[in-house]
Amino acid sequence: MTSPISRVARGGKSIYGAPLGILMLEARFPRIPGDMGNGETWPFPVLFRVVRGATPERVVLQGARGLLPDFIAAAQELVQLGAEGITTNCGFLSLFQRELAEAAGVPVATSALMQVPWVQAMLPPGRRVGVVTVSKASLTPAHLEAAGVPLDTPVAGTETGREFFRVLIRAEKEDLDTGLAEQDILEAGRALVTAHPEVGAIVLECTNMPPYAAALRAALGIPVYDIYSMTCWFQAGLRPRQFSGW
Repeated sequence: MTSPISRVARGGKSIYGAPLGILMLEARFPRIPGDMGNGETWPFPVLFRVVRGATPERVVLQGARGLLPDFIAAAQELVQLGAEGITTNCGFLSLFQRELAEAAGVPVATSALMQVPWVQAMLPPGRRVGVVTVSKASLTPAHLEAAGVPLDTPVAGTETGREFFRVLIRAEKEDLDTGLAEQDILEAGRALVTAHPEVGAIVLECTNMPPYAAALRAALGIPVYDIYSMTCWFQAGLRPRQFSGW
């Protein structure tokens, strides 16, 4: 009789098959498909953890003061559950990149802004990366430095728009007019390339902007990168595709 083949399943985690953990801000606005907080956005399973008290206003407008211990605890909890990599639901959390990576003990990518050096390396001479952010006034040199972004990078924000900023950051209401939100982002992008015609690609800082990235690309005719593009790249390293047929 042939002996059965030994197959040992390795344990040690609480949840399997979802190696990417996402630290979420505490908010009530709708998270439409494409938004980082919508589970249907991702073509792979993810683990979510809401950091209580980390509202968009507190993180974006108040520099996330006092929230580092809460984010560290949440990241460690995700790792204990089974996350093998951590990302976050706000580009302004680049401020915590070093501390979170150290405390989590796994790869951490806090901000879509981390793509700026990669995208710049791909552009032809004379072209630059521009950034569209939810709040230009709040995006400080410290945020840029923590993500490896040159301090002279052209930036445009949505603060003067009619919908995106006041719903997502000011929390003036829970409903979101996505048509108006899209217009706010398109206007910010157009203002950016008008003021800086050398911009050859855009990185969207805000993790709520991916639903509008295709419209921005169509309007401006240049590549647009966001938290979705970065997270898919990140996941590809956590779970490389297994090829067969050779």
